[in-house]
Amino acid sequence: MKKQEVYEFLNDKKIWHEIDEHEAVFTMEDLEKVDLKYPNLDAKNLFVRDDKKKNYYLISVKANKRVDLKEFKKRFQTRRLSFSSDKDLMEKLKLMPGSVSPLGILNNTDKDVIFYLDKEFLKEPSIIGVHPNENTAMVWLKTQELIDLIKEHGNIVHVVEL
Repeated sequence: MKKQEVYEFLNDKKIWHEIDEHEAVFTMEDLEKVDLKYPNLDAKNLFVRDDKKKNYYLISVKANKRVDLKEFKKRFQTRRLSFSSDKDLMEKLKLMPGSVSPLGILNNTDKDVIFYLDKEFLKEPSIIGVHPNENTAMVWLKTQELIDLIKEHGNIVHVVEL
């Protein structure tokens, strides 16, 4: 799904959402310059794979958090992790670099990308901001509805402290 398809999908499912259209952003630093409706509720998304290229993970945390992949490996008993290639990103999520989003999991036809979400997004107001599969907008969703969408799609979701 591209941006407009994401909007139509959310409307068809009658899922509450708000949209902030903005210039293309490629880094979290770029995003800091954008005036957002819900500051500090946007997600930083990391698409990683294990060293055998057998398991792929999308990790979403609050923008101000850092993810230590060595610590993540130890806590969640994965193999050694590294960032996925642009080719893997396109193959698994149909996304371009800079546009990584949990909504990209809805493009994962093999349903083999495992989603890890920082449970901090469930705290009030329980809203998360993610790209609509393009880096020219932010879509604000209720966190639980995003979780439900991904589970309904058939991917594994872990809500954990990160």
